[in-house]
Amino acid sequence: MATDANAPTTPRDPWDLPDVSGLVVGVLGGTGPQGRGLAHRLARAGQRVLIGSRDAERARTTAAGLGDGIEGTGNAEAARRSDVVIVAVPWEGHARTLAALAGELAGKLVVDCVNPLGFDKKGAYALKPEEGSAAEQAAALLPESRVTAAFHHLSAVLLLDPEAERIDTDVMVLGEERADVEIVQALAGRVPGMRGVFAGRLRNAHQVESLVANLISVNRRYKAHAGLRVTDV
Repeated sequence: MATDANAPTTPRDPWDLPDVSGLVVGVLGGTGPQGRGLAHRLARAGQRVLIGSRDAERARTTAAGLGDGIEGTGNAEAARRSDVVIVAVPWEGHARTLAALAGELAGKLVVDCVNPLGFDKKGAYALKPEEGSAAEQAAALLPESRVTAAFHHLSAVLLLDPEAERIDTDVMVLGEERADVEIVQALAGRVPGMRGVFAGRLRNAHQVESLVANLISVNRRYKAHAGLRVTDV
């Protein structure tokens, strides 16, 4: 039967996100505060999580301390065994780490949450990589990976707080392919109180990464652990 090409279609619900409960998530730099916090929250939500480190023994010790079934290993093994890989390494080692793992990360969904920041007497300030942002640097170094950006504005203190049952914040998610972005949104939504919100393509990642400098200023002034909420969405 012929169909009418001009017939109206039902708009797709942007909150109809995929089931990601069966995905294995690896966290590179998982022994640092942000990496540990993300690993803890995702594992607590039921995700299978591997944390990676340049020092595999350190990763195993950290994983044992976190519990929740988290496994520790070297960065390369964590990348190989994971479906989704979160990059939470320090900015200073970002390019070196990703370049060394390009083979292991080929074909993987990579989530970059690194914030290029500098610090001086006036506080934190944003750095702008040659590629435009940490996420765009990752995309340039990992041409065979599907690179997205997310989880920049989360307080490691709150993520690791055993008394915090919820993390009431929105997560800005950026990427080139809707399917990849929605997987990351769905992962964020596994954490009680957290919501993943599409925030544009990778060319907009610099603004998202830079905002962390503002949040650090907010937190210092108000002795807080500020996050973000997007209204009317």
